[in-house]
Amino acid sequence: MDKHIIVGVHIVDREAHAAPVQHVFTKYGAQIKTRLGLHDVHGGVNASNGLILLEMLDTPETCQMIEEITAIVGIDCQTMVFEH
Repeated sequence: MDKHIIVGVHIVDREAHAAPVQHVFTKYGAQIKTRLGLHDVHGGVNASNGLILLEMLDTPETCQMIEEITAIVGIDCQTMVFEH
């Protein structure tokens, strides 16, 4: 059975880093099964940081995507792998 690969991407300065992160997500979009974005809203204004949770396919491309995301300055990327 396939592994469940969960990737957490913490973006500290969304305004500065959202575009390069989105570029990588678009490049590897076929590997993303589920995407959930979490961010704080204060008084109707979006906070400058956010967390994106991804459920990924178990493919070599997923490893490449994680490497590219991790290489972006200002991004903290962590992975959980659940094996069956």
